Amino acid sequence: MAWRCTGKTNKELIENIIKAKILSSASDADLERISRAMTAVDRVHYVHDKPSAYVDSPQSIGHGATISAPHMHAFAVDYLLPFLHPGAKVLDIGSGSGYLCAVLHNLVTSYSKDDPDKVDTPGKVVGIDHIPELVAWSLENLKRSDQTRRAVETQQIEIHAGDGRLGYGSGGPYDAIHVGAASPTIPEPLVAQLARPGRMFIPVGTVSQHILQVDKDKDGNVSETQIMAVRYIPLTDKAKQTPF
Repeated sequence: MAWRCTGKTNKELIENIIKAKILSSASDADLERISRAMTAVDRVHYVHDKPSAYVDSPQSIGHGATISAPHMHAFAVDYLLPFLHPGAKVLDIGSGSGYLCAVLHNLVTSYSKDDPDKVDTPGKVVGIDHIPELVAWSLENLKRSDQTRRAVETQQIEIHAGDGRLGYGSGGPYDAIHVGAASPTIPEPLVAQLARPGRMFIPVGTVSQHILQVDKDKDGNVSETQIMAVRYIPLTDKAKQTPF
């Protein structure tokens, strides 16, 4: 899959992901939303290996962390899309370089058609990572674009250092939660911080891993749907994450 979606530019990379027909969104309007949100965030600003920015594969970002392959970010956005409406609150666990926070911002914040710099409906994206150096770097990355720089300045995007397994309770409840590393089980604090209704996209497992879609309905009932087999780095604590 990776080699099929790789592009020479950010725009071509996203076009190739959409053309590969690997996303489940049924409507052209949904695919256009995903395409527009991802095309607006140039991946080259969020990786260390600039020549490989548009290769559809994971990349090391140091400190034992990676940025997911672009098609996996597209998968995550695709499954969370029904909950990524203007004004929504989103939590990104293991926010790393800040890339997905920027994409999510484009989906939960609407801008004026007459003035692209004017926010009509502000959303909220909270990223959390337990490596302070990655938090600082991600904020630098987000400031490379005027739009996300303003979002950081107005706290429409926040990035915090902390244990993502505990979530970030003061910012919730969250309409959507994305987890970017594999947890042995579903962390209960994250389920508790889901809104009613809300949805979480999380890789779960150790030797064998699967993406789970965790849904909470308006009455607080929780259900799980297994989506696909994957291989993610583990969701762990700072002391156990090997720096390099």
